[in-house]
Amino acid sequence: MRFFSDNAAAVCPQVMDAIAAANTLDTAYDGDALSQQLDQRFSELFATRVRVLWVPTGTAANCLALTAMCPPHGGILCHREAHIQVDEGGAPEFYTHGAKLLLLDGEGAKLEAATIDGYCSAIRDDVHQVQPHAISITNASEYGRVYTPDEVAAIGRVATRRKLGLHMDGARFANAVAHLGCSPAEATWKAGVDALSFGFVKNGGMNAEALIFFNSEIAAAAPYRRKRAGLLASKGRFLAAQLLAMLEDDVWLDNARAANAGAAELAAAAGERLMHPVEANELFLRLTAEEAAALREQGFDFYDWGTGAARFVTAWDQSEADIRPLAQAIATL
Repeated sequence: MRFFSDNAAAVCPQVMDAIAAANTLDTAYDGDALSQQLDQRFSELFATRVRVLWVPTGTAANCLALTAMCPPHGGILCHREAHIQVDEGGAPEFYTHGAKLLLLDGEGAKLEAATIDGYCSAIRDDVHQVQPHAISITNASEYGRVYTPDEVAAIGRVATRRKLGLHMDGARFANAVAHLGCSPAEATWKAGVDALSFGFVKNGGMNAEALIFFNSEIAAAAPYRRKRAGLLASKGRFLAAQLLAMLEDDVWLDNARAANAGAAELAAAAGERLMHPVEANELFLRLTAEEAAALREQGFDFYDWGTGAARFVTAWDQSEADIRPLAQAIATL
């Protein structure tokens, strides 16, 4: 009955088993056998050599990535409703020691290459204006919209031409890949992405996210920044174990497909109430206050999204039997 957030979902059994199996004596911090496997395993997944750091939160992954790309006097281009702007409590500015978020518009909380290019062209190249150093896009976006590889590649070309780093906030990257049916490589580095915050917690993990660097130059200082930020766990093997468990047999992808399927079923019941196309595991519906109250009286939990709207999020562990009552309740409003 809970559709408030996929952060509230259970930890998947493969992760729990991996954590238990990791409960043995090993080297501390990231020198353990499991942490040492991450670069190789993710390099296989992305079909290119990558540098991987485990971190405890998506905010940490985003901020460490942006710190690697943008100096304190620089700017980071993002959507005005991006998670780094709206929901991270100023953490990007804190970790970058003051870099400014430069806010752009775009339908479905997605940026377009032309918008980015036009914004950059309007900035004077002098000390009186903040110069952009990085672009951050969210896939899937804050409205559950998915960037296609072609859309990312168009932004990547702007980034390359203007010598900007390109970061992808992939808190729901698994859901985006599941929707696209493409390879992780096509959605990221082949389209010009330099760093990816690869989310696992929303998708069945416990407290481990992966920060993936496709650009070795910007990756070099990241381990030092992670330590300085207080994010280097002394028993890092328990975080590494979670990531490796979800890569095994594509658990990460199966979980995302299950969550997406639940959202698709709710979308079919919602009809014209839908505010945005459903491309991942989030739905935004038009609901009056009375309709929202009626759903809550039936026991459904969800997030009010401004006036006359609500957000519903499906999770990997919700079965068809869990989804069907809400679909029927929405259809009969």
